[in-house]
Amino acid sequence: MRRVVLLATISLLRGGFAEPFPEYSVPGFESRMASLNQLHQLHHENAFSDCTLWDAWLPKSTLWVSGKKQQQYRASFLKRKIGSDGYVSMQQHRGMAHSEGWPFPAWQQSTGTGFHFSNHDDVWAIQIFKLKPLTSTEGWTIRGAKELGIDPGSGLRLKCTDEVVTITTPAFRCGTVVAPFARLEWAARGLPTTSQARIEWLLEGEPEWPRGRHVTFKSPCDQDGMKYDNLPMFRHPEYAGLLTRYRITIPAQVGAEIDFKSIITAIDTRHPITNSNFIRGCCDYFAWTRDLDFLGKNINRIREAASFALKEFSVRGKKYVHVPWVGHDGRSGLVISPDGIKTLRPGLGVGNNYWDLIPFGGQDAIATMYLYDALRKLAKLEDAINRHPDWKLPRELVTFQPGPLNKLADEIRADFQNRFWNPRAGRFVGWIDHSGTSYDYGFTFVNLEAIHYGLASEEQARSIFDWLDGKRTVAGDTSSGADIYRWRFGPRATTKRNVECYVWAWSGPESIPWGNQVQDGGAVLGFTFHDLMARLKTKGPDDAWKRLEEILKWFDEVQKEGGYRAYYAKPGRGTLQGGGPPGGLGMDREFMESVLVSQVILYGFLGFEPTPDGFTINPRLPSDWPSLTISGIRHHGELLDIKAHADGRVEVKTR
Repeated sequence: MRRVVLLATISLLRGGFAEPFPEYSVPGFESRMASLNQLHQLHHENAFSDCTLWDAWLPKSTLWVSGKKQQQYRASFLKRKIGSDGYVSMQQHRGMAHSEGWPFPAWQQSTGTGFHFSNHDDVWAIQIFKLKPLTSTEGWTIRGAKELGIDPGSGLRLKCTDEVVTITTPAFRCGTVVAPFARLEWAARGLPTTSQARIEWLLEGEPEWPRGRHVTFKSPCDQDGMKYDNLPMFRHPEYAGLLTRYRITIPAQVGAEIDFKSIITAIDTRHPITNSNFIRGCCDYFAWTRDLDFLGKNINRIREAASFALKEFSVRGKKYVHVPWVGHDGRSGLVISPDGIKTLRPGLGVGNNYWDLIPFGGQDAIATMYLYDALRKLAKLEDAINRHPDWKLPRELVTFQPGPLNKLADEIRADFQNRFWNPRAGRFVGWIDHSGTSYDYGFTFVNLEAIHYGLASEEQARSIFDWLDGKRTVAGDTSSGADIYRWRFGPRATTKRNVECYVWAWSGPESIPWGNQVQDGGAVLGFTFHDLMARLKTKGPDDAWKRLEEILKWFDEVQKEGGYRAYYAKPGRGTLQGGGPPGGLGMDREFMESVLVSQVILYGFLGFEPTPDGFTINPRLPSDWPSLTISGIRHHGELLDIKAHADGRVEVKTR
């Protein structure tokens, strides 16, 4: 009890952690475990986000540590926005693109157009793009409504004087390829509840508005407040060419009021991994908590998310994730001719995942991996539900059975090993574009996650580590041998210089030296977790422990010099990203996934896996560890201390 009180006191001093913090212990390696415990605690408190991007990493790293984090993620998952089509919103900060996707590329970066009568609560737009709101309606045509002025918070205020209101924008000019959506932000009070608005568009060369060419959408109701409508213009067969105007027609009611905040041409910045990540995070939450009330409220949302992903990306037929969205076909937004002339292709190369500058998409290896893992987790959850009719969970929407889910996952795995494997390089590629061209920049994160999630064969895993550990080199790579681990805490994210394959908005990659950009020879601390887990699976616990020891030696040196910022301020050590400017190394600030590193002890060496019914333990201890103890594991409402011995014995104590 004295040790627990001391831990709580220390954590309060280090950042307000009021709960007993877990501790890793290995006899004979006290200093190494002290460093690991410090690394764990350093990154725990910041490891929370409502953004779906981190759902597969942060919950699994924090739910077992803290009751506070369990409550945070419970609330977050229950309120996570899912559209009427089943797409799970990204929920990152406000941006200038699809409101449920990634915040950029913005219309300002895409030869697009935006009309903003208010920039209220849009700090990013004000600071980055210096956005100035409109101060008049000059150039607009408004019929059926009286202008009440422009409010700094809600934008242009209109009062309906007729039963039909039309709002026509000033003239502009942009290609439909950079405007697959028109994003409208508005509110209304007093409109008929059955009001169906429509948006029309005028193309260059058209003398008048074509009759019957429009997209229909529901007008806002009183209770909606200010809301976004992302209007899928690209779905209309006649949406192609150069846009010159929008016209919005609203069935109204005399006396009703409309607040018109903005309308922009919006890039489709949705990511094809959000549904998979949401499923993975929710399954992890339930496995750790067995919160039946949560599951009852969320199970059909989880199933809805799975149903969307399988249908939208044609997974049942293709056995991989095929991204059909505009700008996501895997082609680069940059083209460099043989004589070195660079051409930007606005609208192409839009990001699809954490690595948001690189045009994954088309046949997408990362999205396929994440969906594969989501299907495995959902299969386990559905199996538990089938075995527990006493849970009395709703099944009225979409149902899945574990057998077909696992069968589909098996088929995805078999296809993945063939489709995405580069036999010449002996590693997996990142994606294949719509023309069949594959892209291989030595994506270490793709290869290590493929091993970790179980998609790689044993032979492929050995080939990957022969490359990473310098036993062989890949022709054309910029980095090889020991240089792949130049940053010490983990491998470079890529091993081949990339100056030609990005979203068009990242237009000058050659201006940043190799290794000074996270996605081009840099590295992210958190994803060394996948390296460690893949090593444990492929090369055994001694090899994984050797790599972890090197990481802890690096961490000790960093801490002795005052932490990441002080350590990397010295020339020659690399450049940190975080808080704004680009850099080659990600480990603090927005790099919340750094908490993953220490999880290798729980999920790897101890082999702990939470399940809806309990947990399994499959220890894999290094040969020089007499035992491993993890204290303070929060599971199903209990606090556990678990000790695994070298001889295979396992002790579990409940506090």
